[in-house]
Amino acid sequence: MQPSELARNMEVIATLNDYVGNAVDEILLDPDDCWQPTDFLPDLTKEDAYEQVRELRERSSNIPDSVITSLVGNMITEEALPSYQTYFSLVTNEDRDLTSSKGWARWSRAWSAEENRHGDLLNKYLYLSGRCDMKEVEHTIHRLIYNGFNPNTDNDPYQSIVYTSFQERATKISHVNTGKLADKAGDSNLSRICKTIAGDEARHEKAYKSFMSQLFEADPDGALSAFEKMMRKQITMPAILMDKKDGSPSLFVDFSAITQKIGVYTTWDYASIIEHLVSLWKIESLTGLKEGSAKAQDYLCSLANRYKRIAERMKVPTEIDLHWLSGQQFSF
Repeated sequence: MQPSELARNMEVIATLNDYVGNAVDEILLDPDDCWQPTDFLPDLTKEDAYEQVRELRERSSNIPDSVITSLVGNMITEEALPSYQTYFSLVTNEDRDLTSSKGWARWSRAWSAEENRHGDLLNKYLYLSGRCDMKEVEHTIHRLIYNGFNPNTDNDPYQSIVYTSFQERATKISHVNTGKLADKAGDSNLSRICKTIAGDEARHEKAYKSFMSQLFEADPDGALSAFEKMMRKQITMPAILMDKKDGSPSLFVDFSAITQKIGVYTTWDYASIIEHLVSLWKIESLTGLKEGSAKAQDYLCSLANRYKRIAERMKVPTEIDLHWLSGQQFSF
Protein backbone atom coordinates (compact mmCIF):
# COMPACT_ATOMS: atom_id res chain seq x y z
CA MET A 1 0.00 0.00 0.00
CA GLN A 2 1.38 3.42 -0.94
CA PRO A 3 2.31 5.72 1.99
CA SER A 4 0.22 8.51 0.49
CA GLU A 5 -2.85 6.26 0.34
CA LEU A 6 -2.34 5.13 3.92
CA ALA A 7 -1.92 8.73 5.10
CA ARG A 8 -5.14 9.73 3.33
CA ASN A 9 -7.01 6.85 4.92
CA MET A 10 -5.75 7.85 8.36
CA GLU A 11 -6.97 11.40 7.75
CA VAL A 12 -10.44 10.18 6.82
CA ILE A 13 -10.56 7.82 9.81
CA ALA A 14 -9.76 10.75 12.10
CA THR A 15 -12.83 12.61 10.84
CA LEU A 16 -15.02 9.82 12.29
CA ASN A 17 -13.89 10.41 15.89
CA ASP A 18 -17.17 12.08 16.90
CA TYR A 19 -19.28 9.44 15.12
CA VAL A 20 -17.34 6.63 16.81
CA GLY A 21 -17.57 8.38 20.18
CA ASN A 22 -21.36 8.47 19.80
CA ALA A 23 -21.30 4.74 19.06
CA VAL A 24 -19.55 4.15 22.39
CA ASP A 25 -22.40 5.94 24.15
CA GLU A 26 -25.25 4.52 22.08
CA ILE A 27 -24.18 0.94 21.24
CA LEU A 28 -21.80 -0.12 23.99
CA LEU A 29 -22.91 -0.49 27.60
CA ASP A 30 -21.99 1.30 30.78
CA PRO A 31 -19.71 -1.01 32.83
CA ASP A 32 -22.12 -0.80 35.76
CA ASP A 33 -24.96 -2.11 33.59
CA CYS A 34 -23.12 -4.99 31.88
CA TRP A 35 -23.61 -8.63 32.64
CA GLN A 36 -20.57 -10.29 34.22
CA PRO A 37 -19.32 -13.91 34.13
CA THR A 38 -20.47 -14.56 37.71
CA ASP A 39 -24.08 -14.02 36.58
CA PHE A 40 -23.91 -17.38 34.78
CA LEU A 41 -21.67 -19.43 37.07
CA PRO A 42 -21.94 -21.13 40.47
CA ASP A 43 -21.64 -18.68 43.35
CA LEU A 44 -18.79 -20.11 45.39
CA THR A 45 -19.63 -17.86 48.35
CA LYS A 46 -22.92 -19.73 48.92
CA GLU A 47 -23.42 -22.74 51.15
CA ASP A 48 -24.74 -24.77 48.22
CA ALA A 49 -21.73 -23.92 46.00
CA TYR A 50 -20.68 -27.55 45.59
CA GLU A 51 -24.21 -28.48 44.58
CA GLN A 52 -24.22 -25.72 41.98
CA VAL A 53 -20.93 -27.01 40.56
CA ARG A 54 -22.24 -30.57 40.55
CA GLU A 55 -25.30 -29.49 38.58
CA LEU A 56 -23.12 -27.63 36.06
CA ARG A 57 -20.99 -30.75 35.58
CA GLU A 58 -24.05 -32.94 35.16
CA ARG A 59 -25.51 -30.68 32.48
CA SER A 60 -22.20 -30.41 30.62
CA SER A 61 -21.59 -34.17 30.71
CA ASN A 62 -24.14 -34.70 27.91
CA ILE A 63 -22.53 -32.26 25.48
CA PRO A 64 -20.75 -34.09 22.62
CA ASP A 65 -16.95 -33.98 22.63
CA SER A 66 -16.97 -32.24 19.26
CA VAL A 67 -19.07 -29.38 20.65
CA ILE A 68 -16.80 -29.04 23.69
CA THR A 69 -13.78 -28.85 21.36
CA SER A 70 -15.47 -26.16 19.30
CA LEU A 71 -16.34 -24.27 22.49
CA VAL A 72 -12.71 -24.48 23.62
CA GLY A 73 -11.53 -23.06 20.30
CA ASN A 74 -14.04 -20.22 20.56
CA MET A 75 -12.88 -19.49 24.10
CA ILE A 76 -9.19 -19.50 23.13
CA THR A 77 -10.00 -17.05 20.33
CA GLU A 78 -11.70 -14.73 22.83
CA GLU A 79 -8.84 -15.02 25.32
CA ALA A 80 -6.34 -13.54 22.84
CA LEU A 81 -8.01 -10.15 23.29
CA PRO A 82 -4.75 -8.37 24.27
CA SER A 83 -3.44 -8.91 20.74
CA TYR A 84 -6.61 -7.59 19.13
CA GLN A 85 -6.78 -4.47 21.28
CA THR A 86 -3.10 -3.71 20.69
CA TYR A 87 -3.52 -4.06 16.94
CA PHE A 88 -6.69 -1.98 16.76
CA SER A 89 -5.17 0.82 18.84
CA LEU A 90 -2.13 0.93 16.57
CA VAL A 91 -4.16 1.43 13.39
CA THR A 92 -6.82 3.87 14.67
CA ASN A 93 -5.32 5.86 17.55
CA GLU A 94 -3.29 8.49 15.71
CA ASP A 95 -1.87 10.20 18.82
CA ARG A 96 -1.05 6.92 20.61
CA ASP A 97 -2.68 8.16 23.83
CA LEU A 98 -4.44 5.18 25.37
CA THR A 99 -6.33 7.39 27.82
CA SER A 100 -7.49 9.78 25.10
CA SER A 101 -11.07 11.01 25.07
CA LYS A 102 -11.17 10.85 21.26
CA GLY A 103 -13.72 8.52 19.71
CA TRP A 104 -11.45 5.79 18.39
CA ALA A 105 -9.46 5.53 21.63
CA ARG A 106 -12.66 5.40 23.67
CA TRP A 107 -14.08 2.74 21.36
CA SER A 108 -10.97 0.56 21.61
CA ARG A 109 -11.10 0.62 25.41
CA ALA A 110 -14.85 0.17 25.78
CA TRP A 111 -15.08 -2.55 23.12
CA SER A 112 -12.17 -4.43 24.73
CA ALA A 113 -13.81 -4.16 28.16
CA GLU A 114 -16.97 -5.81 26.84
CA GLU A 115 -15.07 -8.47 24.91
CA ASN A 116 -12.93 -9.32 27.93
CA ARG A 117 -15.91 -10.89 29.68
CA HIS A 118 -16.37 -13.48 26.93
CA GLY A 119 -13.13 -15.35 27.45
CA ASP A 120 -13.44 -15.04 31.23
CA LEU A 121 -16.89 -16.62 31.23
CA LEU A 122 -16.15 -19.47 28.82
CA ASN A 123 -12.85 -20.24 30.52
CA LYS A 124 -14.47 -20.55 33.95
CA TYR A 125 -17.33 -22.62 32.56
CA LEU A 126 -14.94 -25.09 30.91
CA TYR A 127 -12.76 -25.28 34.02
CA LEU A 128 -15.72 -26.10 36.25
CA SER A 129 -17.18 -28.57 33.74
CA GLY A 130 -14.12 -30.84 33.91
CA ARG A 131 -14.65 -31.71 30.24
CA CYS A 132 -11.22 -30.74 28.88
CA ASP A 133 -7.52 -30.75 29.68
CA MET A 134 -7.24 -27.20 31.00
CA LYS A 135 -3.44 -27.30 31.20
CA GLU A 136 -3.29 -27.97 27.45
CA VAL A 137 -5.94 -25.31 26.85
CA GLU A 138 -3.90 -22.80 28.87
CA HIS A 139 -0.80 -23.67 26.87
CA THR A 140 -2.72 -22.92 23.67
CA ILE A 141 -3.94 -19.55 24.96
CA HIS A 142 -0.38 -18.70 25.96
CA ARG A 143 0.96 -19.70 22.54
CA LEU A 144 -1.69 -17.72 20.67
CA ILE A 145 -0.93 -14.50 22.54
CA TYR A 146 2.81 -15.23 22.34
CA ASN A 147 2.63 -15.78 18.56
CA GLY A 148 0.70 -12.57 17.95
CA PHE A 149 -2.04 -11.50 15.59
CA ASN A 150 -1.81 -10.60 11.92
CA PRO A 151 -5.12 -9.92 10.14
CA ASN A 152 -3.16 -9.06 6.99
CA THR A 153 -4.62 -5.57 6.66
CA ASP A 154 -1.37 -3.74 5.77
CA ASN A 155 -1.91 -1.51 8.83
CA ASP A 156 -4.66 0.16 6.81
CA PRO A 157 -7.55 1.38 9.01
CA TYR A 158 -10.04 0.89 6.15
CA GLN A 159 -9.09 -2.76 5.72
CA SER A 160 -9.14 -3.15 9.50
CA ILE A 161 -12.76 -2.00 9.68
CA VAL A 162 -13.68 -4.43 6.87
CA TYR A 163 -11.97 -7.17 8.89
CA THR A 164 -13.75 -6.36 12.15
CA SER A 165 -17.13 -6.02 10.41
CA PHE A 166 -16.68 -9.49 8.94
CA GLN A 167 -15.17 -11.08 12.02
CA GLU A 168 -17.72 -9.82 14.52
CA ARG A 169 -20.50 -11.30 12.37
CA ALA A 170 -18.57 -14.58 12.07
CA THR A 171 -18.06 -14.74 15.83
CA LYS A 172 -21.73 -14.03 16.43
CA ILE A 173 -22.71 -16.88 14.12
CA SER A 174 -20.28 -19.25 15.82
CA HIS A 175 -21.60 -18.51 19.31
CA VAL A 176 -25.25 -18.70 18.22
CA ASN A 177 -24.73 -22.11 16.62
CA THR A 178 -22.79 -23.41 19.62
CA GLY A 179 -25.67 -22.30 21.83
CA LYS A 180 -28.13 -24.25 19.68
CA LEU A 181 -26.02 -27.40 20.04
CA ALA A 182 -25.80 -26.87 23.82
CA ASP A 183 -29.59 -26.57 23.94
CA LYS A 184 -29.92 -29.79 21.97
CA ALA A 185 -27.63 -31.54 24.45
CA GLY A 186 -29.72 -30.33 27.40
CA ASP A 187 -27.44 -27.63 28.80
CA SER A 188 -29.73 -24.60 28.83
CA ASN A 189 -27.26 -22.57 30.88
CA LEU A 190 -24.45 -22.98 28.34
CA SER A 191 -26.95 -22.12 25.63
CA ARG A 192 -27.79 -18.91 27.49
CA ILE A 193 -24.08 -18.14 27.88
CA CYS A 194 -23.41 -18.56 24.16
CA LYS A 195 -26.44 -16.56 23.11
CA THR A 196 -25.58 -13.75 25.54
CA ILE A 197 -22.06 -13.52 24.13
CA ALA A 198 -23.53 -13.58 20.63
CA GLY A 199 -25.70 -10.63 21.62
CA ASP A 200 -22.60 -8.62 22.46
CA GLU A 201 -21.02 -9.59 19.15
CA ALA A 202 -24.16 -8.51 17.32
CA ARG A 203 -23.93 -5.03 18.84
CA HIS A 204 -20.23 -4.82 17.98
CA GLU A 205 -20.93 -6.01 14.45
CA LYS A 206 -23.58 -3.32 14.06
CA ALA A 207 -21.08 -0.65 15.09
CA TYR A 208 -18.21 -1.76 12.86
CA LYS A 209 -20.51 -2.10 9.85
CA SER A 210 -21.77 1.43 10.49
CA PHE A 211 -18.17 2.70 10.66
CA MET A 212 -17.54 1.15 7.26
CA SER A 213 -20.76 2.64 5.91
CA GLN A 214 -19.44 6.05 6.93
CA LEU A 215 -16.22 5.36 5.02
CA PHE A 216 -18.20 4.40 1.91
CA GLU A 217 -19.97 7.78 2.15
CA ALA A 218 -16.78 9.78 2.76
CA ASP A 219 -14.46 7.91 0.40
CA PRO A 220 -16.29 5.35 -1.76
CA ASP A 221 -13.27 4.55 -3.95
CA GLY A 222 -11.00 3.98 -0.97
CA ALA A 223 -13.61 1.94 0.89
CA LEU A 224 -14.34 -0.21 -2.15
CA SER A 225 -10.63 -0.81 -2.69
CA ALA A 226 -10.18 -1.87 0.94
CA PHE A 227 -13.14 -4.27 0.77
CA GLU A 228 -11.81 -5.83 -2.42
CA LYS A 229 -8.29 -6.19 -1.01
CA MET A 230 -9.51 -7.98 2.11
CA MET A 231 -11.72 -10.34 0.17
CA ARG A 232 -8.95 -11.23 -2.28
CA LYS A 233 -6.61 -11.98 0.63
CA GLN A 234 -9.43 -13.80 2.47
CA ILE A 235 -10.36 -13.15 6.06
CA THR A 236 -7.95 -15.00 8.34
CA MET A 237 -9.51 -16.13 11.59
CA PRO A 238 -8.12 -14.49 14.78
CA ALA A 239 -6.94 -17.80 16.25
CA ILE A 240 -4.99 -18.96 13.20
CA LEU A 241 -1.65 -18.60 15.05
CA MET A 242 -2.62 -20.84 17.98
CA ASP A 243 -0.23 -23.58 16.82
CA LYS A 244 3.21 -24.45 18.08
CA LYS A 245 6.12 -23.47 15.85
CA ASP A 246 7.73 -26.92 15.78
CA GLY A 247 5.83 -28.37 12.84
CA SER A 248 3.40 -30.32 15.02
CA PRO A 249 -0.10 -31.08 13.69
CA SER A 250 -2.19 -27.98 13.25
CA LEU A 251 -4.55 -27.25 16.09
CA PHE A 252 -6.27 -24.58 14.08
CA VAL A 253 -6.86 -26.81 11.05
CA ASP A 254 -8.44 -29.51 13.23
CA PHE A 255 -10.51 -26.96 15.17
CA SER A 256 -11.77 -25.47 11.89
CA ALA A 257 -12.63 -28.92 10.52
CA ILE A 258 -14.75 -29.67 13.58
CA THR A 259 -16.63 -26.36 13.44
CA GLN A 260 -17.23 -27.02 9.74
CA LYS A 261 -18.52 -30.54 10.32
CA ILE A 262 -20.86 -29.82 13.22
CA GLY A 263 -22.18 -26.60 11.68
CA VAL A 264 -20.75 -24.07 14.14
CA TYR A 265 -18.96 -22.05 11.46
CA THR A 266 -18.80 -23.19 7.85
CA THR A 267 -17.84 -22.12 4.36
CA TRP A 268 -21.56 -21.49 3.80
CA ASP A 269 -21.39 -18.98 6.65
CA TYR A 270 -18.33 -17.32 5.09
CA ALA A 271 -20.28 -16.95 1.83
CA SER A 272 -23.34 -15.59 3.61
CA ILE A 273 -21.29 -12.92 5.37
CA ILE A 274 -19.82 -11.73 2.07
CA GLU A 275 -23.31 -11.64 0.58
CA HIS A 276 -24.62 -9.68 3.56
CA LEU A 277 -21.84 -7.06 3.48
CA VAL A 278 -22.06 -6.59 -0.30
CA SER A 279 -25.78 -5.94 0.08
CA LEU A 280 -25.45 -3.74 3.17
CA TRP A 281 -22.82 -1.48 1.63
CA LYS A 282 -24.72 -1.41 -1.70
CA ILE A 283 -21.63 -2.42 -3.66
CA GLU A 284 -23.51 -3.15 -6.87
CA SER A 285 -25.17 0.27 -7.00
CA LEU A 286 -22.19 2.47 -6.07
CA THR A 287 -21.82 5.29 -8.61
CA GLY A 288 -19.41 8.11 -9.33
CA LEU A 289 -16.41 5.87 -8.84
CA LYS A 290 -13.01 6.19 -10.46
CA GLU A 291 -12.26 4.38 -13.69
CA GLY A 292 -11.47 0.74 -13.07
CA SER A 293 -13.69 0.35 -10.01
CA ALA A 294 -16.27 -1.63 -11.98
CA LYS A 295 -13.94 -4.61 -11.92
CA ALA A 296 -13.86 -4.49 -8.12
CA GLN A 297 -17.66 -4.26 -8.01
CA ASP A 298 -18.05 -7.25 -10.31
CA TYR A 299 -15.57 -9.28 -8.26
CA LEU A 300 -17.26 -8.54 -4.94
CA CYS A 301 -20.78 -9.07 -6.23
CA SER A 302 -19.95 -12.54 -7.59
CA LEU A 303 -17.72 -13.66 -4.72
CA ALA A 304 -20.38 -15.14 -2.44
CA ASN A 305 -21.50 -17.52 -5.17
CA ARG A 306 -17.92 -18.67 -5.68
CA TYR A 307 -17.72 -19.65 -2.01
CA LYS A 308 -21.08 -21.37 -2.19
CA ARG A 309 -19.69 -23.56 -4.98
CA ILE A 310 -16.66 -24.30 -2.82
CA ALA A 311 -18.96 -25.20 0.06
CA GLU A 312 -20.81 -27.70 -2.11
CA ARG A 313 -17.54 -29.53 -2.79
CA MET A 314 -16.11 -29.18 0.72
CA LYS A 315 -14.93 -32.34 2.44
CA VAL A 316 -13.57 -32.73 5.95
CA PRO A 317 -11.39 -35.50 7.43
CA THR A 318 -13.18 -38.50 8.86
CA GLU A 319 -10.97 -38.47 11.98
CA ILE A 320 -9.87 -35.35 13.82
CA ASP A 321 -7.74 -35.06 16.94
CA LEU A 322 -9.46 -33.45 19.92
CA HIS A 323 -6.31 -31.76 21.14
CA TRP A 324 -7.82 -30.29 24.28
CA LEU A 325 -9.61 -33.48 25.37
CA SER A 326 -6.66 -35.58 26.52
CA GLY A 327 -5.57 -36.63 23.04
CA GLN A 328 -8.88 -38.20 22.03
CA GLN A 329 -10.00 -38.48 18.43
CA PHE A 330 -13.36 -37.59 16.98
CA SER A 331 -14.60 -39.88 14.22
CA PHE A 332 -17.38 -38.77 11.88
